[in-house]
Amino acid sequence: MSFENPLGKDEDNRMLADRFTSILTASWKTKALCVAAELRLADLLADGPRTATQLASSTLTEPQALHRLLRALSAIDICAEREDGSFELRPLGTILQEKSPTSLRAWTIWWGRYLWPVWGNLLHSVKTGESARKLLHGTDGFAHLDQDPEAADVFYQVTVELTRDTAEFVAQAYDFSSQEQIVDVGGGYGELLGQVLRKNPRSSGVLFDLPRAIEGARKHFKAHYPDVSERCTFITGDFFEAIPPGADTYLLKSVIHDWDAEQSIRILSCCRRAMRPESRLLVIEPTLPTHYSPSPSHAMLSQLDLTMLVALGGQERTQSEFSDILAATGLCVSRIVPAGPVFSIIETSSVSPA
Repeated sequence: MSFENPLGKDEDNRMLADRFTSILTASWKTKALCVAAELRLADLLADGPRTATQLASSTLTEPQALHRLLRALSAIDICAEREDGSFELRPLGTILQEKSPTSLRAWTIWWGRYLWPVWGNLLHSVKTGESARKLLHGTDGFAHLDQDPEAADVFYQVTVELTRDTAEFVAQAYDFSSQEQIVDVGGGYGELLGQVLRKNPRSSGVLFDLPRAIEGARKHFKAHYPDVSERCTFITGDFFEAIPPGADTYLLKSVIHDWDAEQSIRILSCCRRAMRPESRLLVIEPTLPTHYSPSPSHAMLSQLDLTMLVALGGQERTQSEFSDILAATGLCVSRIVPAGPVFSIIETSSVSPA
């Protein structure tokens, strides 16, 4: 039995148009959240409600304009407007607090300030397959961070925020207890390695990354992982050139998706040369489905994939695509272990002598 919509086709079309428009114009929320993060409004509201005028004095903004922003933030549940005209922080808004254990303040600024311009050139990336950042700044990969220390600080804090939950899943899902030495390749500030070492007190670790990352990693470990700092060695280097050899396990989280196939194979080949015959390489990345459907999970994976394209000329991959680039370096997939709702641990081993 079928039923017709009593509101008629015109109403159906209006509903579709409303749904489409809400998707199309959703970017206003991105900028509103980014400005809120840059002005530290969540931190300023941590001690209690304040008026727009009071907040404007602290943020050097125009009171009426700030009042309009605060009302917009109230509409998306970041703060709430009280009867007396002041604003108070909502639970969702605490995510913008810098010191919150669930903070995504750096990620908000990165998305709204640094990814915003490159997303504006998605058409260029779709036409060429190249990073829009290369078009805007003339740099590949992460070279732009060398030119902008402030951006580098925000980026590496983003790696901490976005690794935090996944690291917990990885440390629980994979048994590292028999691994004496673990090398985190391109590990940023070392959030993943810190959590793995904390859960496995018999293991030692090596954090391997560029000098700008290692400098911040030492501070991060001192502040957040003082209990495991003595078991971690910090080494600077370039994973396109060479990787510390002879470890039991190598971690490669959210690295391969930054690069095209050719560059990814270069990184994996360096890992392969560093490995002993019994070593394991864990590639920790999202894995794409072979077919897409209208769903929140597929929309999120698509967002990740297009972000890699427009920002870096990289890509997320299916399990088959991972197998192909691994095979090109003499590595094979031993097993795949789920690590939360998005990431997978792709365990690989050597299939031929190095």
